[in-house]
Amino acid sequence: MDKFVIKGGRRLCGEVVISGAKNSAVAILPAVILSDEPCVINNVPAISDVNISLRILREMGADITPLSRTSYRIDATHINRCCVPYETARKMRASYYFLGALLGKFNQARVSMPGGCPLGDRPIDQHLKAFSALGADYTISQGMIDLKCQKLKGGNIFFDVVTVGATMNAILAAVRAEGLTVIENAAKEPHIVDLANFLNSMGANIMGAGTDVIKIRGVKYLKGTTYTVIPDQIEAGTFMIAAAATNGNVLIKNVIPKHLESITKKLEKIGVTVEQGDDSVRVYVDGPLVKASIKTTPHPGFPTDMQPQIATLLTLAEGTSIVTEGVWEQRFRYVDELRRMGADISVDGKVAVIEGTGHLTGAPVKACDLRAGAALIIAGLAADGITEIEDIYHIERGYDCMEKKLRELGADIEKKSFPDEAVPEKNENQQSIA
Repeated sequence: MDKFVIKGGRRLCGEVVISGAKNSAVAILPAVILSDEPCVINNVPAISDVNISLRILREMGADITPLSRTSYRIDATHINRCCVPYETARKMRASYYFLGALLGKFNQARVSMPGGCPLGDRPIDQHLKAFSALGADYTISQGMIDLKCQKLKGGNIFFDVVTVGATMNAILAAVRAEGLTVIENAAKEPHIVDLANFLNSMGANIMGAGTDVIKIRGVKYLKGTTYTVIPDQIEAGTFMIAAAATNGNVLIKNVIPKHLESITKKLEKIGVTVEQGDDSVRVYVDGPLVKASIKTTPHPGFPTDMQPQIATLLTLAEGTSIVTEGVWEQRFRYVDELRRMGADISVDGKVAVIEGTGHLTGAPVKACDLRAGAALIIAGLAADGITEIEDIYHIERGYDCMEKKLRELGADIEKKSFPDEAVPEKNENQQSIA
């Protein structure tokens, strides 16, 4: 069993370079399937979700050549199957982007129901609604989603709720469909714009990405391209909060400050100083941290993927803070772990009330999902004593060499392997409790 072991109480100081955006990369990699020529993708984060995406492409017949640690030449022109292997796809949520890409290229797709972090009910009904609007039929049987059509044709898609995944899947399916597709109530996150820019660089005709109405005129041919993934706004935000939580002074480089505006505004209200450069932000604290009220909403609101991290910071602030989760149902599962470290947090449904104690103490804790794991790292960095974090595979799904980057900023954090705890043998006379 691998754990992060953190000795807290050290200020983070120095510079850190942000990696490519996870949420862009896991959609752009499947999108290469749509190209009729090889593509080169740069600034790809070295994370487990990317490794799974690359493995899926290889298993389907793509030729992948690493050019560097973060760059790949991908030739998907020889893909010889439209089925994503079940055991591989079920390991991550973003495997569903292969549905849109395969359907868009081959008019058929077969992919398992997605996995990923357990954040409550995350249905794919809006994805299926989009595919149906383009002329595809679907069936779901034994955990597999099957899509088929004679020929995709442009159509009108209206999402009942704002959904990032379904917006991106609709774009993937529509770029080669015959005619015009109009997507209304579309999500507006930066990674949606990044996906559209990537596809347009291959010759797609996508207009309006980043607004709530996207128009796509289908094309018959997509050429190869060389493309660089945008910086990861959530990784940047996580390091911003880590700097603030440790009373540090950190220059965070390779960012797009506009993508960080909602995070920056909340940090400034809490008492954190954020100085913006052209492609960097400097974060430091020169006064007390104070309470705040925060509600997560779709972009351009405060991102749900930053909620656990900022809640952790608020445990160190003065006063009573209110955090409302406006996107996922089970995003407060990490609260029990923060309580182990001395946090005073009560949860009622989608609302958490945080009584700032200004103090955390190291403890053994467990990451229950990707962003919860990041929050526990921040807590461990700020806490007195030693924190051991289990199930760090969640963290490695979305953060590229996080412990290495933190060590370079002065943190005392190590990844250590421990023997798995033995499960006691059951006596024949003992009965199982259901």
